[in-house]
Amino acid sequence: MHVRPAAAATAALLGLTLTLTVFGATAAAAAPGPDWLSGPTVYAHRGASAYAPENTLEAIDLAMGMGIEWVENDVQRTKDGELVVIHDDTLARTTDVEQVFPDRAPWRVMDFTAEEIRGLDAGSWFGPQYAGARVPTLREYMDRVQRNQQRLLLEIKKPELYPGIEEQTLRLLDGAGWLDEKHVSRRLVVQSFSAESVRVVHELRPDLVTAFLGTPPLADLPRYAQFTDRINPWYTTIDGEWVNAVHGLIGAHGKAMEVDTWIVDDAATARKVQDMGVDGIITNKPDIVRDAVGAY
Repeated sequence: MHVRPAAAATAALLGLTLTLTVFGATAAAAAPGPDWLSGPTVYAHRGASAYAPENTLEAIDLAMGMGIEWVENDVQRTKDGELVVIHDDTLARTTDVEQVFPDRAPWRVMDFTAEEIRGLDAGSWFGPQYAGARVPTLREYMDRVQRNQQRLLLEIKKPELYPGIEEQTLRLLDGAGWLDEKHVSRRLVVQSFSAESVRVVHELRPDLVTAFLGTPPLADLPRYAQFTDRINPWYTTIDGEWVNAVHGLIGAHGKAMEVDTWIVDDAATARKVQDMGVDGIITNKPDIVRDAVGAY
Protein backbone atom coordinates (compact mmCIF):
# COMPACT_ATOMS: atom_id res chain seq x y z
CA MET A 1 0.00 0.00 0.00
CA HIS A 2 1.09 3.61 -0.41
CA VAL A 3 3.53 4.80 2.27
CA ARG A 4 2.41 7.55 4.60
CA PRO A 5 5.41 9.24 6.34
CA ALA A 6 5.35 9.30 10.12
CA ALA A 7 4.57 12.56 11.86
CA ALA A 8 4.39 13.62 15.46
CA ALA A 9 1.04 14.33 17.10
CA THR A 10 -0.11 14.68 20.66
CA ALA A 11 -3.58 14.76 22.12
CA ALA A 12 -5.25 15.19 25.48
CA LEU A 13 -8.69 13.94 26.39
CA LEU A 14 -10.14 15.99 29.26
CA GLY A 15 -13.51 15.82 31.03
CA LEU A 16 -16.33 15.16 28.59
CA THR A 17 -14.57 16.71 25.60
CA LEU A 18 -11.60 15.82 23.46
CA THR A 19 -8.94 18.46 22.85
CA LEU A 20 -6.24 17.89 20.28
CA THR A 21 -2.98 19.65 19.58
CA VAL A 22 -1.43 18.44 16.34
CA PHE A 23 2.21 19.09 15.50
CA GLY A 24 2.22 17.67 12.01
CA ALA A 25 0.44 15.81 9.31
CA THR A 26 -0.89 12.31 9.67
CA ALA A 27 1.39 9.33 9.88
CA ALA A 28 1.38 5.99 8.19
CA ALA A 29 -1.14 3.32 9.08
CA ALA A 30 1.53 0.66 8.92
CA ALA A 31 5.18 0.48 9.86
CA PRO A 32 7.85 0.24 7.18
CA GLY A 33 8.95 -3.29 6.55
CA PRO A 34 9.24 -6.11 4.03
CA ASP A 35 5.44 -6.35 3.63
CA TRP A 36 5.49 -3.08 1.70
CA LEU A 37 7.81 -4.54 -0.91
CA SER A 38 5.39 -7.13 -2.26
CA GLY A 39 1.62 -7.46 -2.27
CA PRO A 40 -1.28 -5.51 -0.77
CA THR A 41 -1.67 -5.45 3.00
CA VAL A 42 -3.79 -8.37 4.25
CA TYR A 43 -6.33 -7.73 7.02
CA ALA A 44 -7.80 -10.64 8.98
CA HIS A 45 -11.54 -9.90 8.92
CA ARG A 46 -12.91 -10.30 12.46
CA GLY A 47 -9.68 -12.22 13.02
CA ALA A 48 -9.02 -15.40 11.09
CA SER A 49 -12.77 -15.86 11.04
CA ALA A 50 -12.93 -18.69 8.52
CA TYR A 51 -11.12 -20.86 11.06
CA ALA A 52 -12.23 -19.56 14.49
CA PRO A 53 -15.32 -17.78 15.85
CA GLU A 54 -15.36 -14.23 14.59
CA ASN A 55 -14.34 -11.28 16.73
CA THR A 56 -13.08 -13.49 19.55
CA LEU A 57 -9.64 -13.45 21.12
CA GLU A 58 -9.17 -16.93 19.69
CA ALA A 59 -9.64 -15.58 16.16
CA ILE A 60 -7.01 -12.88 16.50
CA ASP A 61 -4.60 -15.27 18.19
CA LEU A 62 -5.02 -17.60 15.22
CA ALA A 63 -4.30 -14.73 12.83
CA MET A 64 -1.14 -14.01 14.80
CA GLY A 65 -0.13 -17.65 14.49
CA MET A 66 -0.50 -17.31 10.71
CA GLY A 67 1.82 -14.32 10.75
CA ILE A 68 -0.95 -11.80 9.97
CA GLU A 69 -0.26 -8.46 11.59
CA TRP A 70 -3.48 -6.58 10.80
CA VAL A 71 -6.81 -7.66 12.30
CA GLU A 72 -10.25 -6.10 11.81
CA ASN A 73 -13.05 -5.92 14.36
CA ASP A 74 -16.50 -4.44 15.07
CA VAL A 75 -17.43 -2.32 18.08
CA GLN A 76 -20.88 -1.92 19.68
CA ARG A 77 -22.18 -0.88 23.12
CA THR A 78 -24.03 -2.72 25.89
CA LYS A 79 -27.01 -1.58 27.94
CA ASP A 80 -24.71 -0.40 30.72
CA GLY A 81 -22.32 1.43 28.43
CA GLU A 82 -19.53 -1.11 27.90
CA LEU A 83 -17.92 -1.30 24.47
CA VAL A 84 -17.82 -4.88 23.17
CA VAL A 85 -16.47 -6.54 20.04
CA ILE A 86 -19.27 -8.13 18.05
CA HIS A 87 -20.51 -7.75 14.47
CA ASP A 88 -24.30 -8.15 14.63
CA ASP A 89 -26.48 -5.79 16.63
CA THR A 90 -28.11 -8.87 18.10
CA LEU A 91 -26.46 -11.69 20.01
CA ALA A 92 -28.47 -14.51 18.45
CA ARG A 93 -26.22 -15.65 15.59
CA THR A 94 -22.91 -15.92 17.43
CA THR A 95 -23.84 -16.78 21.02
CA ASP A 96 -26.18 -19.05 22.99
CA VAL A 97 -28.28 -16.10 24.15
CA GLU A 98 -31.55 -17.67 22.98
CA GLN A 99 -30.99 -20.61 25.31
CA VAL A 100 -29.76 -18.55 28.24
CA PHE A 101 -32.32 -15.74 27.92
CA PRO A 102 -35.25 -17.25 25.95
CA ASP A 103 -37.69 -14.50 26.89
CA ARG A 104 -35.61 -11.51 25.77
CA ALA A 105 -36.01 -11.49 22.01
CA PRO A 106 -34.78 -9.91 19.77
CA TRP A 107 -31.59 -10.22 21.87
CA ARG A 108 -30.07 -6.90 20.90
CA VAL A 109 -26.59 -6.10 22.19
CA MET A 110 -27.86 -2.78 23.51
CA ASP A 111 -30.46 -4.54 25.69
CA PHE A 112 -27.95 -6.65 27.67
CA THR A 113 -25.41 -5.66 30.28
CA ALA A 114 -21.74 -6.41 29.82
CA GLU A 115 -21.94 -8.96 32.64
CA GLU A 116 -24.81 -10.80 30.95
CA ILE A 117 -22.94 -10.87 27.65
CA ARG A 118 -19.76 -12.01 29.37
CA GLY A 119 -21.58 -15.14 30.51
CA LEU A 120 -22.60 -16.22 27.01
CA ASP A 121 -20.87 -18.88 24.93
CA ALA A 122 -19.61 -17.22 21.75
CA GLY A 123 -17.73 -20.22 20.37
CA SER A 124 -19.91 -23.33 20.30
CA TRP A 125 -21.89 -22.09 17.28
CA PHE A 126 -18.67 -22.28 15.29
CA GLY A 127 -17.42 -25.61 16.57
CA PRO A 128 -17.22 -27.65 19.79
CA GLN A 129 -13.49 -26.99 20.09
CA TYR A 130 -14.33 -23.32 20.73
CA ALA A 131 -16.97 -23.90 23.41
CA GLY A 132 -16.61 -21.28 26.10
CA ALA A 133 -15.16 -18.54 23.93
CA ARG A 134 -16.51 -15.15 24.98
CA VAL A 135 -17.58 -11.86 23.46
CA PRO A 136 -14.63 -9.69 24.47
CA THR A 137 -14.91 -6.15 25.71
CA LEU A 138 -13.05 -3.70 23.54
CA ARG A 139 -10.51 -3.17 26.33
CA GLU A 140 -9.85 -6.92 26.55
CA TYR A 141 -9.51 -7.03 22.79
CA MET A 142 -7.08 -4.09 22.69
CA ASP A 143 -4.94 -5.68 25.39
CA ARG A 144 -4.72 -8.89 23.37
CA VAL A 145 -3.88 -7.07 20.13
CA GLN A 146 -1.16 -5.22 22.03
CA ARG A 147 0.18 -8.43 23.54
CA ASN A 148 0.24 -10.03 20.09
CA GLN A 149 2.00 -6.96 18.64
CA GLN A 150 -0.69 -6.76 15.99
CA ARG A 151 -2.31 -3.77 14.31
CA LEU A 152 -5.98 -2.90 14.21
CA LEU A 153 -8.57 -1.87 11.66
CA LEU A 154 -11.40 -0.91 14.02
CA GLU A 155 -14.95 -0.57 12.72
CA ILE A 156 -17.51 1.49 14.61
CA LYS A 157 -20.63 -0.57 13.93
CA LYS A 158 -24.08 1.02 13.52
CA PRO A 159 -23.18 4.26 15.29
CA GLU A 160 -26.75 5.49 14.84
CA LEU A 161 -27.73 3.05 17.62
CA TYR A 162 -25.11 4.35 20.04
CA PRO A 163 -24.93 8.15 20.31
CA GLY A 164 -21.46 9.31 21.29
CA ILE A 165 -19.79 5.98 20.53
CA GLU A 166 -17.04 7.70 18.54
CA GLU A 167 -15.85 9.77 21.50
CA GLN A 168 -16.26 6.82 23.86
CA THR A 169 -14.19 4.59 21.59
CA LEU A 170 -11.44 7.17 21.40
CA ARG A 171 -11.41 7.54 25.17
CA LEU A 172 -11.01 3.80 25.59
CA LEU A 173 -8.26 3.66 22.98
CA ASP A 174 -6.47 6.45 24.78
CA GLY A 175 -6.78 4.68 28.12
CA ALA A 176 -5.38 1.52 26.54
CA GLY A 177 -2.35 3.42 25.25
CA TRP A 178 -3.39 3.33 21.61
CA LEU A 179 -3.54 7.05 20.89
CA ASP A 180 0.12 7.84 21.27
CA GLU A 181 2.12 8.76 18.18
CA LYS A 182 3.51 5.27 17.67
CA HIS A 183 0.11 3.58 17.58
CA VAL A 184 -1.67 6.33 15.67
CA SER A 185 1.01 6.50 13.01
CA ARG A 186 1.61 2.79 12.50
CA ARG A 187 -0.94 0.49 14.08
CA LEU A 188 -4.49 1.87 13.99
CA VAL A 189 -7.15 2.71 11.41
CA VAL A 190 -10.78 3.57 12.30
CA GLN A 191 -13.53 2.89 9.77
CA SER A 192 -17.33 2.89 9.48
CA PHE A 193 -20.15 2.52 6.97
CA SER A 194 -21.41 5.84 8.34
CA ALA A 195 -19.77 8.81 6.66
CA GLU A 196 -20.92 11.01 9.53
CA SER A 197 -19.25 8.72 12.06
CA VAL A 198 -15.99 8.81 10.12
CA ARG A 199 -16.25 12.60 9.97
CA VAL A 200 -16.77 12.78 13.75
CA VAL A 201 -13.70 10.62 14.40
CA HIS A 202 -11.65 12.82 12.08
CA GLU A 203 -12.83 15.98 13.84
CA LEU A 204 -12.10 14.56 17.29
CA ARG A 205 -8.71 13.15 16.33
CA PRO A 206 -7.44 14.66 13.08
CA ASP A 207 -4.20 12.69 13.41
CA LEU A 208 -5.97 9.31 13.09
CA VAL A 209 -6.11 7.44 9.80
CA THR A 210 -9.76 6.86 8.89
CA ALA A 211 -11.64 4.90 6.24
CA PHE A 212 -15.16 4.98 4.81
CA LEU A 213 -16.74 1.63 4.05
CA GLY A 214 -18.60 1.73 0.77
CA THR A 215 -18.31 2.59 -2.91
CA PRO A 216 -19.22 6.24 -3.46
CA PRO A 217 -19.83 7.40 -7.04
CA LEU A 218 -16.78 8.91 -8.67
CA ALA A 219 -18.35 12.36 -8.58
CA ASP A 220 -18.74 12.17 -4.79
CA LEU A 221 -15.23 11.02 -3.96
CA PRO A 222 -13.75 14.53 -3.47
CA ARG A 223 -16.26 15.15 -0.67
CA TYR A 224 -15.04 12.06 1.23
CA ALA A 225 -11.44 13.11 0.74
CA GLN A 226 -12.08 16.05 3.05
CA PHE A 227 -12.37 13.85 6.14
CA THR A 228 -10.95 10.44 5.35
CA ASP A 229 -7.83 8.75 4.02
CA ARG A 230 -9.27 5.57 2.53
CA ILE A 231 -12.33 4.28 0.75
CA ASN A 232 -12.96 0.61 1.54
CA PRO A 233 -15.43 -0.98 -0.91
CA TRP A 234 -16.92 -4.41 -1.49
CA TYR A 235 -14.78 -6.01 -4.18
CA THR A 236 -17.77 -6.71 -6.47
CA THR A 237 -18.48 -2.98 -6.80
CA ILE A 238 -15.12 -1.77 -8.14
CA ASP A 239 -12.81 -1.92 -11.13
CA GLY A 240 -9.37 -0.57 -11.94
CA GLU A 241 -10.75 2.75 -13.14
CA TRP A 242 -12.52 3.36 -9.85
CA VAL A 243 -9.42 2.42 -7.84
CA ASN A 244 -7.31 4.78 -9.95
CA ALA A 245 -9.83 7.56 -9.34
CA VAL A 246 -9.48 7.12 -5.58
CA HIS A 247 -5.70 7.07 -5.85
CA GLY A 248 -5.88 10.31 -7.82
CA LEU A 249 -7.38 12.16 -4.88
CA ILE A 250 -5.54 13.73 -1.96
CA GLY A 251 -7.04 12.64 1.35
CA ALA A 252 -7.51 14.38 4.66
CA HIS A 253 -3.81 14.17 5.49
CA GLY A 254 -2.42 15.45 2.23
CA LYS A 255 -1.51 12.05 0.78
CA ALA A 256 -2.95 9.93 -2.01
CA MET A 257 -6.06 8.12 -0.87
CA GLU A 258 -6.03 4.34 -0.57
CA VAL A 259 -8.40 1.44 -1.23
CA ASP A 260 -8.79 -1.62 1.00
CA THR A 261 -11.39 -3.99 -0.41
CA TRP A 262 -13.54 -6.71 1.22
CA ILE A 263 -14.40 -9.60 1.58
CA VAL A 264 -12.00 -11.62 -0.59
CA ASP A 265 -11.49 -15.25 0.39
CA ASP A 266 -10.08 -17.02 -2.67
CA ALA A 267 -6.80 -16.78 -4.52
CA ALA A 268 -8.22 -15.90 -7.95
CA THR A 269 -10.24 -12.94 -6.64
CA ALA A 270 -7.31 -11.79 -4.53
CA ARG A 271 -5.10 -11.64 -7.61
CA LYS A 272 -7.88 -9.89 -9.55
CA VAL A 273 -8.20 -7.05 -7.05
CA GLN A 274 -4.43 -6.89 -6.74
CA ASP A 275 -4.31 -6.24 -10.48
CA MET A 276 -6.82 -3.43 -9.98
CA GLY A 277 -4.22 -1.78 -7.73
CA VAL A 278 -5.89 -2.05 -4.32
CA ASP A 279 -3.74 -1.24 -1.32
CA GLY A 280 -5.23 -3.80 1.04
CA ILE A 281 -7.47 -6.87 1.10
CA ILE A 282 -9.80 -7.67 4.00
CA THR A 283 -10.40 -11.42 4.24
CA ASN A 284 -11.75 -14.23 6.38
CA LYS A 285 -8.95 -16.44 5.03
CA PRO A 286 -5.82 -14.34 5.45
CA ASP A 287 -3.44 -17.24 4.85
CA ILE A 288 -4.90 -17.96 1.41
CA VAL A 289 -4.98 -14.31 0.36
CA ARG A 290 -1.47 -13.64 1.65
CA ASP A 291 -0.07 -16.54 -0.34
CA ALA A 292 -1.98 -15.49 -3.46
CA VAL A 293 -0.82 -11.89 -3.58
CA GLY A 294 2.68 -12.31 -2.20
CA ALA A 295 2.12 -10.19 0.90
CA TYR A 296 4.67 -10.49 3.69
